[in-house]
Amino acid sequence: MTENQHVQDCYSCGMDGAYDDLPPRERIAADRYWRVAHAMNTALPGWLVLLPRRHVTTVGGLTDEEAAGLGLWQVRLSRALAAVTGCAKTYVVQFAEAEGFGHVHFHLVPRTADLPQQLRGPGVFALLNSPPEQRVPTARMDELAVALGAALR
Repeated sequence: MTENQHVQDCYSCGMDGAYDDLPPRERIAADRYWRVAHAMNTALPGWLVLLPRRHVTTVGGLTDEEAAGLGLWQVRLSRALAAVTGCAKTYVVQFAEAEGFGHVHFHLVPRTADLPQQLRGPGVFALLNSPPEQRVPTARMDELAVALGAALR
């Protein structure tokens, strides 16, 4: 598989393949190797996902070029999240185990100063896959995407 090939049944690859037509929340920023999107189904505004632009299922499967940019993206996104959301810190997490989401991706989660104690650390995942009425509205995700994109420039 070449670096530009995508797997047809992979959600992440399908989204990347339609990059130019994606709403702002799905294309906050990108380079040759990485794309940044707002997480879907979350109750936490600013929860980001950093995804390789080619299909890869393990961190060890990243190329040296992808790996070289990974840390820079994580730091830049953490800074942008602090500037836009005022978060006290950013959690960076990688599992890629959910059904249909085996494509390696990194969660960058803004932890605000007022986040309840039970939602800190691994507890923050209680805010993912939230009921529809608790999810960040798409208009708010798009608004954050534009602000984060500006902060990254």
